[in-house]
Amino acid sequence: MAKITAAEVNKLRKSTGAGMMDCKNALVEAEGDFDKAIEVLRKKGQKVAAKRADRESSEGAAIAKVNDDNTVGVAIVLGCETDFVGKNEKFVALAKELADLAINFNNKEEFLAADFGGITVADKLTEQTGVIGEKLDINAFERLEAPYVGSYVHINKIAALVGLTSKPDNAEELVKDVAMQVASMGATTLSYKDFDPAYIASETEARIAVIEKDNIELGRLGKTLKNVPQYISRAQLTDEALAQAEEKFKAELQAEGKPEKIWDKILPGKIERFISDNTTLDQEQCLLDQNFIKNEKINVAEYVSSFGDVAVASFKRVSLG
Repeated sequence: MAKITAAEVNKLRKSTGAGMMDCKNALVEAEGDFDKAIEVLRKKGQKVAAKRADRESSEGAAIAKVNDDNTVGVAIVLGCETDFVGKNEKFVALAKELADLAINFNNKEEFLAADFGGITVADKLTEQTGVIGEKLDINAFERLEAPYVGSYVHINKIAALVGLTSKPDNAEELVKDVAMQVASMGATTLSYKDFDPAYIASETEARIAVIEKDNIELGRLGKTLKNVPQYISRAQLTDEALAQAEEKFKAELQAEGKPEKIWDKILPGKIERFISDNTTLDQEQCLLDQNFIKNEKINVAEYVSSFGDVAVASFKRVSLG
């Protein structure tokens, strides 16, 4: 049998990322044949992967990548089992390398079947499972195309992509701020207009029931009760609903003895508060209707409109867990 040199071991280590002893043992088993040694390590990875198939890969790294002309973006999560591995520099470097490749594919299935140094991405994950000793998987894959795309990554835990309908002045600032909003506030849809009426109805009933239950306990403790809203989305605030609210406020002002000549100064604030109290679903789940994190006096739609004739076309968000 040929003698295994340190140079050969080092070459195999650089190629696979496996430990020194694993590489040496693989070369010994392969009788010095480099390609066979790689196959030995892959088979080891398959065995480890089979044993750890039922493990949770809820840690890892979330990475976003945007192409050079800012028209395509991809966000992926390379999952592993422990935070220790997820923070490892080599692991993060692998996640970034995978994201660089992922931007060329439309979906997770195409990406997993893509070539990665002579093997598929799926096989690379299996190989690295054997090297690292933890289950690795692509837990999320999101792709976005738009006239202008930007991204934001929060400490490799959350990655967000935002697509704009055009490229205004200071587009980079706008798209980063909105992507930061997506990452931080976890919107699930763009606007209240996207909600299904049946979903709004069921959610309204559920939310009111929770508040009423909380108020029973608050009342028992002698504490201030929570406001019970009539509605939870702007989609429910028809012209009729807003008119009824205004009439109610006018009646209250009259009962309080407020002069009618000053009502016009008071009513806008009351209507604004009414809308805010009755759009909690929008504020939680709709990107454009959320308060802007850098200036809570305006919502995201108002912030975007300050950049001129541009709108948010779509967004994507991935995170660990």
